[in-house]
Amino acid sequence: MRDPYEVLGVQRGASAAAIKSAYRKLAKKHHPDSNKNDPKAAERFSELNSANEIIGDEDKRKQFDRGEIDADGKPRFQGFPGGGDPRGRAAPGGGFESYTFRSGGGPGGAGGAGFEEILNSMFSGGAARGGGARPGRGSPFEFDTGTVGLDLDLSVAMTVSLEESVHGAEKRVRLPTGKELNVKIPAGVSAGQQIRLKGQGETAAGHPPGDLLITVSIAPHPFFKVDGSDLRVDLPITLYEAVLGGKVRVPTLAGAVELSIPKNTSSGRTFRLKGKGLPKTAGTGDLYVTTRIVLPDGNDAELEALMQKWRDGHPYNPRSDLG
Repeated sequence: MRDPYEVLGVQRGASAAAIKSAYRKLAKKHHPDSNKNDPKAAERFSELNSANEIIGDEDKRKQFDRGEIDADGKPRFQGFPGGGDPRGRAAPGGGFESYTFRSGGGPGGAGGAGFEEILNSMFSGGAARGGGARPGRGSPFEFDTGTVGLDLDLSVAMTVSLEESVHGAEKRVRLPTGKELNVKIPAGVSAGQQIRLKGQGETAAGHPPGDLLITVSIAPHPFFKVDGSDLRVDLPITLYEAVLGGKVRVPTLAGAVELSIPKNTSSGRTFRLKGKGLPKTAGTGDLYVTTRIVLPDGNDAELEALMQKWRDGHPYNPRSDLG
């Protein structure tokens, strides 16, 4: 397996919180359930789990950093038995010197040469990464620990009604942590818009708290349909209103208004009510009202007789244009 630090995308000096955050973020991204069409998702997810098992565990991470176990958690080879000097020259008894690699200064192994001393002798005391040797018995090499920014933001979804999106509202939201907050929904919020609450995300020692990101969706309305900044509504009218005309009440988000239906209005005719739609950058959208002629429930013998008489005396074909 690859280096677990590389798999999780963190530096070797990263904090435990940084490793945990990186693992959670990548595991969520590459989870097989979220990537059902990607045959390699399961392999990547398994690799993430294996890496987290090594450096996400304090003891195993120390063992890995000391070189005692490999990326798969298996013990590493510790050297050849026998005697000799730190540079691997043959010892009087044959074989080679046995070394124990460790991060601190001082001798190690049966013959007494530590890992740093071996490297120091190889590079004549030069420091890794271009840095100079530190004074004292400590490691003569400089290691770049780096820092990893934690992703402590929380994301939640919230559904509001169409009226709440227009007029604003106060809603209560439950976070993944179990905490509940009252959230003020601003007037004019649109579907897909995010509301950011500073400092209401997750926390980790030594890091500022994350933010809470609320993605707003608008619930389907019983009769209004959203069309950009415009609204559309079907308006049922009676047969006699369609024939004789009249005033009918039409619902809007600001309350019902009266609409004059002209005589001989066909089903499907659309009327525009200006400024009765949704707020937009400049002004307000419109409300489009489409008539739907609705007959009374049940069989009405009198209406049927009237229509038969009218049909015989006033025949017409509304489908003549269809050929």
